[in-house]
Formats: sequence, structure tokens, C-alpha cells
Amino acid sequence: MHETVHEGLRIEILYGGEHVAQSPYTLKGPVYHEYCDCPEEDPHVWQKTLSCPAKEPQIEQDFSSFPSISLQQMLKEVPKRFGDERGAVVHYTVLNNRIYRRSLGKYTDFKMFSDEILLSLARKVTLPDLEFYINLGDWPLEHRKVNDTPSPIPIISWCGSLDSRDIILPTYDVTHSTLEAMRGVTNDLLSVQGNTGPSWINKTEKAFFRGRDSREERLQLVQLSKENPQLLDAGITGYFFFQEKEKELGKAKLMGFFDFFKYKYQVNVDGTVAAYRYPYLMLGDSLVLKQESPYYEHFYGALKPWKHYIPIKRNLSDLLEKVKWAKENDEEAKKIAKEGQLAARDLLQPPRLYCYYYRVLQKYAERQASKPTVRDGMEPVPQPDDSGSICQCHRKLPEREEL
Repeated sequence: MHETVHEGLRIEILYGGEHVAQSPYTLKGPVYHEYCDCPEEDPHVWQKTLSCPAKEPQIEQDFSSFPSISLQQMLKEVPKRFGDERGAVVHYTVLNNRIYRRSLGKYTDFKMFSDEILLSLARKVTLPDLEFYINLGDWPLEHRKVNDTPSPIPIISWCGSLDSRDIILPTYDVTHSTLEAMRGVTNDLLSVQGNTGPSWINKTEKAFFRGRDSREERLQLVQLSKENPQLLDAGITGYFFFQEKEKELGKAKLMGFFDFFKYKYQVNVDGTVAAYRYPYLMLGDSLVLKQESPYYEHFYGALKPWKHYIPIKRNLSDLLEKVKWAKENDEEAKKIAKEGQLAARDLLQPPRLYCYYYRVLQKYAERQASKPTVRDGMEPVPQPDDSGSICQCHRKLPEREEL
């Protein structure tokens, strides 16, 4: 919200000038400005209000390697292993619902994304006290096995892989999209759903891809497109990793993301890790053909091949065959596209992302073997100035100790 409504927020949903369902809806209690620091004291009440799911299987899986978390082991090991000049790790402590941090490594500019979601959560609900490390880089970091000596440590990351033990949070891209949906002017998870191009029957019957040259299979995709233009339209929009290939493969013009959905089929190929466009492709109404991958985001486990998307082999050897199948089985392809879109809408709606973040922090806090501390070198991360809004919290807030 851009400003607080203390009571009687009226929401009208109209179609063709007529109210939909039980519209208009009136919310009795206050609805706060995004920057109002009015956290709910009881996390159970907050989670119930958001209809948080009882379980998140990916979170259970991620924490299965960490029945107990030694903060002393983390304090000793993380700076040595991941805090060098190539590092991209930030050490956080949450204490009395205040956020503190110190940067470990040279490449930590993306801490603005982790800062903003932690601060946003702390304005809405009282967070547990905890101390943890977030990896701001692309690749997962912890590759030790459960029975290794020394044992693996619970680094939090935005992308997971089959050969790592990192605990996964929604990516910075999806998170920022959620926080900025009402303020931003770029693509976000909601705007994609309202800009899905022509109806299914009027979409171009080709598979489509545009992107950087961040993986060799993307170059193969362009070569396939040159050889099979009736089935595939693929192009590289920027060369960085394979600059010598630009002359051979050519450079495609940039396209608006919404224009992707003029095509019936979208090809999702990894970049350096999981392609962070995947959530946006799933929220459109095209059929997604997804490359098999060792990398995953927090919601991938809830999506099933042939129900929500069409799987394609890692080396893309069956891509053209799958495109032909989709063309020959149009109704089934349309059904899979719709199932995928509906699943993504459920998994990626803002309350689910907030719930997911809170559940990870809660689970982590429960497994700490000692009390978190504000360490030497940490600085407070202040809440933004809310001078543009009047914040009169309607519930008693917990006292906050100044450290």
C-alpha cells in the first residue's frame, strides 16, 4: 500500500462494469503502508492471516541435513571458506526484531535485496532471534556431504543444486518483484499475468527463446533455430562468455518480455545456474519446455513434468521432437500450459513468498544450538523513513531494546 487505511478499505472488482463475486469487499481492520513498522506480535496469527501452508516440502528437505546448527562452527568456518575477495556472503543477526549485518567478501552489493525483504518481514511480524549467512552469488556454496568431516554448514542461497546442501530462499529477482509490484515500472510477477499476448489459438506455433550466451546449450539452441526455423525462433541478445560465436550465430534484437507470449511454446534453458526467468514464463499462458537441470529454485519441486511443463533433455537432443509433439497434440499442450500457469500463480503469490521466508527463518532459529549475537563489525540495517505515511499501529508492539 502507498498509504495506510485505518478502517473500511473498500475493494471493488469489476468486469464489464459489473461487480464480480461478492464485490465490493470491505476490510475492517487497518491496512498499513508498506513502510509502517507495525509487526504482529503472534507469528501464528500472522501465518493464519496469510493462509500459510502447513508444510513446505523443500524447506523440510533443505533442513534435513542440519538437525542442529552450531553458530560457533559457522563463525569459525564461513569467513575462512567463503569470505575471501571473491566472496559474496553476508552475515546477519536478527535480535529483538532488528536487523544487523556485516559483509564477508568483495561482491556483496546484492545485499540490498536481502536487506529489503528482511526489513519488510520485520515490519509485518515479529521475527525469531537468529544468526545466519546468505550467499549473494549465483552458485550454491556448500558441497560437503552429510557424513563428511567436517560436516556441512547451512549457508542460505537463492539457487540450489543436486550436489549442494544450501538452504534455498526465493530468488532476489522474484522477491524484489513482489516488493516492488506496486511501485516499479519493470516486469513483475503480477504484470506478466495481465500481458500474455494473443489467445492460444492466435499464438505463433513455434518455440521461442531470447537471452544471453551464459550457457553453451543456448548457442546450440540458436544453431537449431537456423536449421529448423519452422519450429524454433531462438536468438542471443548479448555475448559475454562466447564472444567469438557472435559472427557465426548473429545477435538478435532485444524484445519486450511480454512479446515472448506471442509464441505458443517457450524454451527455458539454464543460464549460469537456474534461469531466473522461469517463474515469469510459467505465469504466462504459453507452454514451457524446460531443460533438465541440476539447479533449482525454491518452488521447482512442486511442479511436475508433463503436468505443468514439458521436460527436454540437458543436451536439447529431443527439443524439436517435443515441439512437434506439442503441435500435433494442441489440446493437451494447451492444458499443460494452463495447469502450469495456475500452479505458478499459487506458488508465487506474495503471501506464499512471505510465508516461505518466515518458515525458513523460523526453522533455522529452532535448530540453533546457542543464542545469536550481534558480532563485532556488524552494523544495524535501519528501517526506511516512513515520513510519507502516518503509522498509528493498532496493536501493542513489543519493547525493543537498544543494543
